[in-house]
Order: sequence, then structure tokens, then C-alpha cells
Amino acid sequence: MLYISSLIQNYRIVYSTKGFKRFFSQIYPNYNLQYYCNPKNHEEIKQNIKIRKGVGDIDRVMQLYKIITKTSEDNHEYERIKQDLYEALSILPNKTHPFVEGKFEPHIVHEINKKKDFGEYKPFEFSEITRLLNLMRIEKLGHTCGHKSYYFFGELAELEEALIKYTVKKLLDDGFQLISVPDILASNVLESCGMSVKSDRTQIYSLDPHHHGTDLCLSGTAEMSLAGLLANSVHNINDLPLKLAAVSRCYRAETSNLAEERGIYRVHQFNKVEMFVVTTSEQSEEMLEVIRNTQEKIFTPLGISVRVLDMPPYELGAAAYRKYDMEAWMPGRQAYGEISSCSNCTDYQSRRLNITYKTLNDEYCFVHTLNGTACAIPRMLIALIETHQHPKGKIIIPETIQKFMNGKKFIMKNTKVPELKLLKIKR
Repeated sequence: MLYISSLIQNYRIVYSTKGFKRFFSQIYPNYNLQYYCNPKNHEEIKQNIKIRKGVGDIDRVMQLYKIITKTSEDNHEYERIKQDLYEALSILPNKTHPFVEGKFEPHIVHEINKKKDFGEYKPFEFSEITRLLNLMRIEKLGHTCGHKSYYFFGELAELEEALIKYTVKKLLDDGFQLISVPDILASNVLESCGMSVKSDRTQIYSLDPHHHGTDLCLSGTAEMSLAGLLANSVHNINDLPLKLAAVSRCYRAETSNLAEERGIYRVHQFNKVEMFVVTTSEQSEEMLEVIRNTQEKIFTPLGISVRVLDMPPYELGAAAYRKYDMEAWMPGRQAYGEISSCSNCTDYQSRRLNITYKTLNDEYCFVHTLNGTACAIPRMLIALIETHQHPKGKIIIPETIQKFMNGKKFIMKNTKVPELKLLKIKR
């Protein structure tokens, strides 16, 4: 694990730790006003909003920009108008890659590994397998951690740790630098990364301001912590791309009643290994392919069948310019499930967080940021357990993972942790 001081030796931090919150509250993000507020781009931006879930109002942006250009800075209304303008700008989505602009369905790029043939044996679902082998508890947890939570027992818990170690080793071998990140962040950081914090449909957990201070949230992914680490920094062009990785706990307030998302497919907290990359504007499209290739190198040896999808505009988050999803075949469910994604966010996040690089001509440009899931534990476990289940009541551990589980080749029924049963107490 690297210390932060050694990590940041190649770029210049231009804020003090005490001034971090002040930087966000007093300085407006450097939005591309020449693009967003140019009437010539109005229809292009409006169409982009339409194909990107319809979030944002370019008409309001244009109107407020017209008003503020005619308002003196000495006018007492000037600051309020400016705040309204920048708030309207903040929810506009990123541009969309031309290749996917007209797409309405995901495009299958290619597939990795064939689906396993079980013959006459009908594969069980993950939840059924783990119940039979006493490896997990997910039901009746209201007295401890509530809905959409879980406990892993014995060798399933070992497999979780083995997957993290396997993934981290792959990333370190691929030139990534490992960072240990915080899980509590200022809401400004999350919003700068493109997450909605205050809407009714937010996925973010906010801490009680009365007890914990204002505007603090639980992180939904290490991408946000890594982006926040680099806020207000200047990089030397020769040091890019900067490839970072982190293992973190992820918190999601989202829930789902869909049958295909039952069990641990969608939960409120889980472990994940994340990649975060900073590049020049010229490098980012190629780097997205590099990240995708890294993901494929991680998943292929695990023996799961995966299809790689180039996602259409309506599936892109606010920050993404282009996104690939990876879906694994889950034999017990007889369905594909998303296990990973990677996105090119271009300068969407860096303009909000003020992350720049110095060119060879001593000019300062905004970096491009990219992110990718290296391993999201719950869904990876579903795909692995369902794919490698054996008719004789055991789970085959992929060979590439065995060395991270003390050489174990199989997961058997857990007999060391007793099966838990809730008893009704008569009063």
C-alpha cells in the first residue's frame, strides 16, 4: 500500500486541507460556458438531454446566461442569478460519444467464455446453493442490519477475500497504484462526480447533520473518493495517465422489488475493487479500451461467461461520455446480470473538481477521468457459485483463485458455523 505522500509527488496540490471545503463553497465550477451558453449549440444540447434520460434544462441555462450578461456585478441580484445559472448547468449531462448517439439498444461487442453445459443437471440459484451449504444468511435480519443485507459464512467469506486479493494483484501487475480511501465524503464531491444527492430518488445515504455536521454522505463507490483526492491538483503531462485503484465498502440506498434482482444482486452495502484513471484529453478514448481490456483479463480466468456491451445514451449516467457494461451469465437464474462497467467521463468531473494538467507548452488543460469496476463482490459471487456448482453438493474453486484460499479446490458445506434459527419467545 502506498502512502499518499509518495503517490502525489508527481503533481502539485494547490489547496490546504483546511481550505478543501472552502474551495467547493466559494469557487464556481469551470463549466464550458462557451459551449453550453452558445445559441448555436442549443439544439445539439437539447437533443443530447432528450436521449440521456431528459435530465437538465438548456432553455433555462440560456435564459439565465442572457440575464447575467446584462446584469452588473454590483447589482444585488447578480450573485443569486449566478447561483441559479450554475445550479442549472450542474445537472446537464456530459456530451455523448458520436458512435452511440443514435443507438437505442446495447451493442454486443463480443463474448468471453462459453456458457457452461450442465447436461441434464438443473443448476440451482445462488441463494438456494448457499442455503443448502449453510454459507449465507440474508433473511430475517431486521434485528441486526435490516433489509437488503447479508452475512457470509466460512469458505464463502474466504472466497470474498480471495477475489479481492486476486483482483488487486491483477491491477498491481497492470500498473495501478493502490489507495486506501475514506467512505464518508462531503456531498460536494459526490455531486461533482455526477451523483444526485438531494433528489427524492437519490441512491446516496446522507448523515444526520444534527449529529455529524452538514453535507456528509456515505460513498457509493471508491471512484468518488479517488476523484476527491485529486481535487484542485495540477499534473505534469509526462506523468499521465495516472492509474489508481481502491478497495472500499460501497453504500447504496436504492432498492428493487424485481424478481431478477432478488437476493444479494442489489444490496445496501457491499465490497468493491474500483479503478480510476486520469489522462490527457487525447488519451481518454484509448484508455477506456485499456480499462475494458483489464476487466476482461480479470474475468476470463474465472471461467464465467461474459458479454461486453456498448451502452446506448439512455443507459449513461450524467458524467459518462461512453460506457461499456459487462454482463455475466448466471445459470441458476437463466439470465445475464451486470457485474461490471467502465466509463469515460471526459472533463465532466475535472471541471467540477478543478483537476488539470500542464502541457508541454505550459498551458493548463482539464484532465479526462475514467472509472471501471474491477470486481463487485456480490454479483461476482453469484456468477461464480452458479457457474461452478457441482451436482454432488460442492462448489469448484477456479484454479486461478485457489492460491488465495490456501490451495483449497472446493467449497463444501459449512459445519463450523451453526445454522441460525429465529425462535419466538412466549411472554
